[in-house]
Amino acid sequence: EHVDAAVLRERLHVHRSAVRTPVMFAYELFERAAAADARIVLPEGEDDRILRAAASLLARGAARLIVLGEESALQARAARMGIGLDGVQVVDPATSPWREAFVAELMRLRGPKGLTPEAAADQVADPTVFGTMMVQQGFADGMVSGAAHTTAHTIRPALQIIRAKPGVSVVSSVFFMALADRVLVYGDCAVNPDPSAEELADIAISSAETAAQFGVEPRVAMLSYSTGDSGAGADVEKVRRATELAREKRPDLPIEGPMQYDAAADPLVAAAKLPRSAVAGRATVYIFPDLNTGNNTYKAVQRSAGAVAVGPVLQGLNHPVNDLSRGATVDDIVNTVLITAIQAGGAA
Repeated sequence: EHVDAAVLRERLHVHRSAVRTPVMFAYELFERAAAADARIVLPEGEDDRILRAAASLLARGAARLIVLGEESALQARAARMGIGLDGVQVVDPATSPWREAFVAELMRLRGPKGLTPEAAADQVADPTVFGTMMVQQGFADGMVSGAAHTTAHTIRPALQIIRAKPGVSVVSSVFFMALADRVLVYGDCAVNPDPSAEELADIAISSAETAAQFGVEPRVAMLSYSTGDSGAGADVEKVRRATELAREKRPDLPIEGPMQYDAAADPLVAAAKLPRSAVAGRATVYIFPDLNTGNNTYKAVQRSAGAVAVGPVLQGLNHPVNDLSRGATVDDIVNTVLITAIQAGGAA
């Protein structure tokens, strides 16, 4: 006999946990990326890690991949590594018929800033810029780069060509921090050195939206060295003002601050310092006041607590582009492609 799944779920009271564990998070990345069916361009086809990640993603059917490079050279390297690239679209920027149109579009965007046609042609010959143009022109839905290049090499063309979404004052980033029993969201740990109160408010809202998109219920802690009204000074006031602005823009989101990290994370500390808070002691989204604090904190938690840090995930662009560390593993690349595919498809 057939089983009525709806009745079975009702009788078993099956429900999704509000807490995203690392295992759930990893499983749902593949599930949601496959549903998004996005086209993701990988400009660094010369890097063996990219080819291994592409083969792994193909085997799971998680995304439609476009790798940039000369096809016969890529296929020869893949064969030497014992991997197959059947199903990958290979585009060679050096011979692509899109080059002239990309140069013309880059001149439209950057010519008023002083870019010459010769410089535009040189830039389009760069695989990262070429991949960025593919996304901007609709030939791909998102891009992942940075395994062999600096963060600026990936992010600067995205800011200049793809640009920020309307109404977003600042493009920022988050890391998904997979701890032993839950996944937290840290922002901004990679892009903005010293955001203003207005920018920090937008970072908080963007980070909450990213958290929700990936199944993490957003409870946002605006971090500072002071909790509540216990401290004063320019740094604390910036966080206090950012909290007010974020609440005005998004009164539906639980956003509180200023708050110290221990008050945000530990229920016992929260009970003593902010006993009536909806966020303290159970925060899921941690917004750092500046890049110095955020970058060092995510690395400290990653190295000292054994957390897996997935990111940086850029947020606020018209189309998703994400940066890899030059020390990225194949698994890091796979995860970043999955996240980019989900962002591109809008799967939540």
